[in-house]
Amino acid sequence: MLEFFSSSVRIVNSERAAQECIEVAFPNGVPKHCRTIIFNATLGHKLDKVAAAIHKMIPSIPVFGVSGCGVTGREGVGESMNELAIMAVCGPEKELHPAAVSEIYGYNSYQKGLELAQQLKNKSSEINVIYLLCSGIDIDNNLVLKAFSETFGEEVTIFGGTSSDNMRGVHNYQYHDYVMSEHDAWAVGFADPTLKNITRATHGFTAYGEPMIVTKAEGNRIYELNGRGAWTEYTERLTKPVDSTCGDTIPIGALAEKLPPELAQEYGNSHILRVVTKHDGEIMYYPVTCKEGLKLWLTSRDENLIFSEQQRSLEYLQANIGNGKPVAVFQTDCLARGRFLFNRVVKDEIITMMHTALSVDGIVPPWLGNYGFGEYARLGGKNTYHNYSTALLVLYR
Repeated sequence: MLEFFSSSVRIVNSERAAQECIEVAFPNGVPKHCRTIIFNATLGHKLDKVAAAIHKMIPSIPVFGVSGCGVTGREGVGESMNELAIMAVCGPEKELHPAAVSEIYGYNSYQKGLELAQQLKNKSSEINVIYLLCSGIDIDNNLVLKAFSETFGEEVTIFGGTSSDNMRGVHNYQYHDYVMSEHDAWAVGFADPTLKNITRATHGFTAYGEPMIVTKAEGNRIYELNGRGAWTEYTERLTKPVDSTCGDTIPIGALAEKLPPELAQEYGNSHILRVVTKHDGEIMYYPVTCKEGLKLWLTSRDENLIFSEQQRSLEYLQANIGNGKPVAVFQTDCLARGRFLFNRVVKDEIITMMHTALSVDGIVPPWLGNYGFGEYARLGGKNTYHNYSTALLVLYR
């Protein structure tokens, strides 16, 4: 039976931050059956330095890391340049299975996703929930999820998301197998038969105006919108100069795809959102496969809707958990919902809502969260890629 332990700290020195996290997570010492450490770090920490410190304290244990614009944990929200959060997983070796692949991009997302999924499948056919992290720049996330669905079936839950930087869309990092990279993906499969899981994602933005129509696209690249260069049309709609960077457009440039009515009702919103984290001249790199004829709306945030939909999401989770007890929570947020969207007081209020709803006897369960470029959570009974959302995975018994 798997056990989970978490902690988060704000310390400038990466080695000391890692040591503090381990000491806080394990006040009685690291158990012999500790199987893996997953960590999230902001860009003031180098992932390889953090991992080296963890390896020094707990030799021969698999360590997986990801960069982000902030972290969340039992301790709350951290968005300085020197935040670190960890989740340790302990238990039988047969119930925890890690895997990783290198050099994943939009054009090979399906092949790399299939390679990663098959690694896990070969290790265990009993895996029922997978924590997946991919690069946040130039990935076709729908193809990655398709590969996992074909390998495991749609009933196996995929959760996690993508790494990020500090809103620039320039460099984001993943760590595994003693290597720090910008275009890798890793996954941890859980095969504990006593664990149940539930996921939910919500955003709270509203679409407005006339849509832009994709008039030329290939894979996850958009070349034209409304018959014009994609980046020119997009930035003009945002009333931004054409020489704007992704760092300029990400906070305000959420694009919306219309959902079918049944999914819209479940989601609490008529649209699902998409982010653009890279452009090359006029070419926009979309985070999923984009077909010609797709309509894309601009959006604006609705603070009241963000709070009401977050409350509805928590009520859904509570209803499905019932008398069960959460043993771990993994949270993935879009970085645009961090300091670029809310002030600290509002973010603390949202996190407190989550902590309160999912606490057990007043105690927040082990908790690990990251502000990244995208999120995986189920929608309509399928594993789905989201942007600009708060996504939660609750593991419970």
